[in-house]
Amino acid sequence: MLIFLFLLNISIEYSRFLDFKAEDVFETEVEVLNIYKKQSGDIFKLKASNFEFFINMPKNVEDEIKRYDLLNILILSKNISFLQYLKGFYTRTIYFDKLDKSETIKDRIIKNVEKNHKDEKIVELFNALFLAVPTSKELIMVFTNYAITHVVALSGFHLVVLSFVIYWLLYFPYSFFQNIYFPYRNRRFDILLITLAILFYYLILTDIVPSLLRAFVMYCLGIYLLRSNIKILSYMTLFYTFLIVIAMYPKYIFSIGFWFSIFAVFYIYLFIQYFKNYNKWVLFIFFNIWMFLIFNPIVHYYFPQTSFEQFYSIPITIFFNIFYPFEILAHIFEVSHYFDEYIKIFLEHKFHVYEVFTPLYFYILYILVSFFSIFSKKAFWLLNILMIGFNIYMYLWF
Repeated sequence: MLIFLFLLNISIEYSRFLDFKAEDVFETEVEVLNIYKKQSGDIFKLKASNFEFFINMPKNVEDEIKRYDLLNILILSKNISFLQYLKGFYTRTIYFDKLDKSETIKDRIIKNVEKNHKDEKIVELFNALFLAVPTSKELIMVFTNYAITHVVALSGFHLVVLSFVIYWLLYFPYSFFQNIYFPYRNRRFDILLITLAILFYYLILTDIVPSLLRAFVMYCLGIYLLRSNIKILSYMTLFYTFLIVIAMYPKYIFSIGFWFSIFAVFYIYLFIQYFKNYNKWVLFIFFNIWMFLIFNPIVHYYFPQTSFEQFYSIPITIFFNIFYPFEILAHIFEVSHYFDEYIKIFLEHKFHVYEVFTPLYFYILYILVSFFSIFSKKAFWLLNILMIGFNIYMYLWF
């Protein structure tokens, strides 16, 4: 079924690609996702209905076009391959025209965030946290230097916090009506289904971010397996999640965020497999330290930026469980601006940054040893030795 679904979606994507390539130029409506400022001319990241792409724009255009604007645009499609179409491509524009845009719920949330804060960086931060809105290159560097990209990019981490908050907000009102009108219902299962529906709407609101979709599919599988008395936390659950997401959205196989999300859950399962019998309170602290260290060889193959402030990632990750739901409520009641002074200090911190790349041979070895750790305890201890060695090299020796 998944193979059939994959082939069907690939066929649909290819059909759209053929429409895109039917002529040397292609006209479409796009939303401006992000603007990357350059000296020679700004680079615009644009989103059409079925694909994303980049174009250059003259510097003077920035005054009339802002992020989230809707454009009617004519672009060159001649030399673009199907692979580039799926991954996201760079092309030239021939003509564009700004369109009127009807306000959506997403636009209202963005306006609420802008109303709560005056600082542009803080606005970007919360738009990313709430709606997965792309941030500027400058802010991405801040997140990378703190090693908190996993906290900012919407993923399972956020879905867990949101589902927990939604579940307990619904629990007592639903219990009251259930006891009176339908006591025969399974209360917990019903609330889980309502939570699932709310999270599905949230997923659509964020334009189906790959890492968040992975988490949502796992959430759905978890409910199904829970009802069927089948083990939830298993590598097969993760494997089927991967297959389902790729079958539904084949282009997500090119998303680094999606792969990071898969790797993160994989290492969480490894941690549970080998450390589950230790003291839970000790594990809570050790888990965040271990996840930070175990992920560094993977991350630094793609993002070499290194700083000692990256160790702040450990307490930030722990504190985020309180910070995230608190900030949601603070924005609803429009009191979040009281904390801007402290967030601004955090974002404007000056880093001493150097670069450490994970060599390709080490990257491949690390992934292979990680995989064999599922079946062998010796391989798992070797993985930890490689992890410690790489982090010593990265922070002390380099």
